[in-house]
Amino acid sequence: MGQMLTLTESAAKRVAWIADKQSKPAILRLSVEGGGCSGFQYKFDLADQADGDDSVSETSGVQLVVDPISLDLVNGSVVDFVESLGGAAFRVENPNAAAGCGCGSSFGI
Repeated sequence: MGQMLTLTESAAKRVAWIADKQSKPAILRLSVEGGGCSGFQYKFDLADQADGDDSVSETSGVQLVVDPISLDLVNGSVVDFVESLGGAAFRVENPNAAAGCGCGSSFGI
């Protein structure tokens, strides 16, 4: 399976800003955990490095890394950073999600 994850410019800029504030590398780890109102939820963390079996994509020098198990659930996704009246957050546009919730942080397959 080819690596099919995209980090938007907006998300890359935000990751770089957060990483700079925390004196960490600009590496965003996306993982999927059981839970949330639709069955699965997205988890975002800054990583110190990519693991050997991670899928890695890069935008403007910022890496997006995903472990193989999570990749099965998010392959083809676009990770964006959006700011609105409701707040600011990373959002995943996941073509594999058959159901989602209003908050956009959980999904079902």
